Amino acid sequence: MTDQPEVVIVRWPGQGPASTRPAELLAAYHLRTQAEKGAAVVDVDALPDRYRTEIRDPRAAFADDTVLIALSGDTAVGCVVLTAPADGRSEIKRLWTDPAFRGRGIASALIGAALAHAAGNGVGTVRLSVWEWRTDAIALYERLGFTVAESWETRDRLVCMERTV
Repeated sequence: MTDQPEVVIVRWPGQGPASTRPAELLAAYHLRTQAEKGAAVVDVDALPDRYRTEIRDPRAAFADDTVLIALSGDTAVGCVVLTAPADGRSEIKRLWTDPAFRGRGIASALIGAALAHAAGNGVGTVRLSVWEWRTDAIALYERLGFTVAESWETRDRLVCMERTV
């Protein structure tokens, strides 16, 4: 028996407690990413506009997309965004697990749920981009069947990956 609550994946909005908003997870994701880029900022107000918009109003920012939240009890501990299908493809974005909950398979579960959702909606290919220094994330994606693809990104240091569903 364990004293840690089971982690479940739910779609947001619509399932789970009202407190399972992704704003805090998105803020942590963007603040960490800015720091890793060598452009650390003190708080959300100093992030680029597009990231602040996601944090302040995730419902509007991801209105056409699928947002999945990992819950440990009533606490949101991870998230991922799957973009709406376009030309038979969707993209995984904003995968984040609270550092205190890493190593428990949460990121794998979030991606698995995103892939299942994509398959259920007729998506043939799921793609993603990841910063080259996030070697643990790249290794995870490779374990889950993603392979490096020709880049569709204009930003330097992003690795583009994809897999069929």
